[in-house]
Amino acid sequence: MGWLRTIIDECVGLFVDDVRFAGAILSWVILAGVALPRLGLPGFMPAVVLFAGLLAILVEGAVHKARK
Repeated sequence: MGWLRTIIDECVGLFVDDVRFAGAILSWVILAGVALPRLGLPGFMPAVVLFAGLLAILVEGAVHKARK
């Protein structure tokens, strides 16, 4: 059964390099998807907030990788 776990880990590794980074993105998208429609922001502002959060996650991830 160890070989099956290895295959699954390799397949996940093809798409997810950094679990912390992927988790942060997924969490932000879910949080934004739930919270932003309820805030009643005008026009394109929800998209700006979503983009700003994703950009912040990207910058933090790059800084974190650079420090390693």
